[in-house]
Amino acid sequence: MNIDTARFNMIEQQIRPWEVLDGQVLSTLSSVKREDFAPLAHKALAFADMEIPLQHSSNPGQVMLAPKVEARMLQDAALQANDKVLEIGTGSGYMAALLAHHAGNVISYESDAVLAHQAKANLQSAGVHNVEVRHADGSQGAAQDGPFHVICLSGSVPDVPQALLEQLTMGGRLLAIVGEEPVMRATVITRTGAQQWQTAQAWDTVAPRLHGFPEHNRFTF
Repeated sequence: MNIDTARFNMIEQQIRPWEVLDGQVLSTLSSVKREDFAPLAHKALAFADMEIPLQHSSNPGQVMLAPKVEARMLQDAALQANDKVLEIGTGSGYMAALLAHHAGNVISYESDAVLAHQAKANLQSAGVHNVEVRHADGSQGAAQDGPFHVICLSGSVPDVPQALLEQLTMGGRLLAIVGEEPVMRATVITRTGAQQWQTAQAWDTVAPRLHGFPEHNRFTF
């Protein structure tokens, strides 16, 4: 496999057709080596239009999200160079690396100890030094380090906890995939006032659950 050709095809055939047209985002996708964040057994799939399972995890459902989903979320984040970012669900560290190329600093929470360790190593090898990976449950955010310009949930949740919304700066954005299978919506929530938020849901996708976010109660009859 020619790595450069595979990366080019990923961008041109998967990501651009998903309305990811921001030049800085596309440049980042070209320069951050996705294959270096994929598990060794799945490196050949690094540029495929699919989720990649993350090995040695206590939560078997954890994956690298499909490239087009990560790219669209990065574009929706509309990051500025000095932004402070909170990511929940580090996984392999790839999304954190993408965010870090556009922001001032990134704090990323990962509930799985092995994945947190691997993500730190991946980011260090990639020369990304403005990401702090923490092995902890990030479902309630990191209020002690906030407020944040952007909060990115790298997976799906039934609902967005109010505690996370309270940690946004004025004008800050939270990105998440919200809902239940088979219908989930990519959601951007912008803080517009002390107790006011505006929600936009521009596109649909499906993603595995993030650990630590409670599911809706299910009634049986």
